[in-house]
Amino acid sequence: MKFWRKQRIFLDYASITPVSKEVLVEMEKCQKEVFANPSALYSEALLAKEFGLKAKERIAKILNVSKNDIIFTNGGTEGNNLAILGVFEALGHSVSKPHFITTVIEHPSILEVFAEIERRGGEVTYVSVNGEGIVNPKDIRSALKENTVLVSVMYANNEIGTIQPIKEIGRMIKDSRLKNKTNLPYFHTDACQAPLYLSVDCLKLGVDMMTLDGIKMYGPRGSGVLYVKPFVNIKPIIFGGGQEKGLRSGTENIPALVGFAKALEMAYEMREPESERLVKIRDYGIKEILKNFPKANLNGSETLRLPNNINICFPDLDAEFAVISLDVAGVSASYSSSCRTLKEDSSSYVVESLGKKEA
Repeated sequence: MKFWRKQRIFLDYASITPVSKEVLVEMEKCQKEVFANPSALYSEALLAKEFGLKAKERIAKILNVSKNDIIFTNGGTEGNNLAILGVFEALGHSVSKPHFITTVIEHPSILEVFAEIERRGGEVTYVSVNGEGIVNPKDIRSALKENTVLVSVMYANNEIGTIQPIKEIGRMIKDSRLKNKTNLPYFHTDACQAPLYLSVDCLKLGVDMMTLDGIKMYGPRGSGVLYVKPFVNIKPIIFGGGQEKGLRSGTENIPALVGFAKALEMAYEMREPESERLVKIRDYGIKEILKNFPKANLNGSETLRLPNNINICFPDLDAEFAVISLDVAGVSASYSSSCRTLKEDSSSYVVESLGKKEA
């Protein structure tokens, strides 16, 4: 396929990022030195296990948690499924009609899991957001019930880039637990979009579970982690050899875990200067688009949004035609969510939740 531009412009980093050279170098080194199954007892296996443990130590340091609370997954979708379904499987029989709380703008890997929980007899409350795509912590508090077992609110939205008040929600849930003298509800956040630009210090955020995905931060495909606080009661959704404390069976992909650790470290080191650089580009882009397209409007908050995110509605413009035209011109962009482009209805439920007709 030939294009008239010699160099293409890629504008879909919220969907996926290229693997960084530094990550590839570290993974290649690991591939050469480690090939054995870390569950065995011979020397090569112990070496593989050591590589995995050191990678978890590096990850845990940035998340400000114990390495023992890191569960390796193959990405954000599996991590979200394990967090939510894991709690349902663990508490579904001990709590009468377990109740869950989430927001209407979550990623499909959250919303589809909650839909499955409803099919299995659970109860789910979907909290709305305001016109800027921000959830009000008071609405979360109002939704709490005696049988609420889990609250799941994404850290930053993958479509409109809005950043949610996770700390405030975490404090509110902690106060509720102290008042009721219980460990419930647990608090989970899908933070896949966050590491490149936001702090993922689990202790400061006040979360009990956090999902991360390597493909969102220049890490290897098929890599991710789920942080699970020790008191959280979850059960596995994948069964087999009992790896990852019995919560995620399957021989560990040590090179991917090492690559994930390197990517997270690089994200942590570059977070502040990169955010500062991108905010200037983002704000300039928004200003110029709105100036040159008077009918266009910005989706999400002007300030409480990720540095790399611009989401615009262009009324009366066919989205598919626009994306294809940009592609021919050498610009890779997306409309709606890349995770939903294969679905029959490609309109954005996230934008629609803001109260806008053009989605």
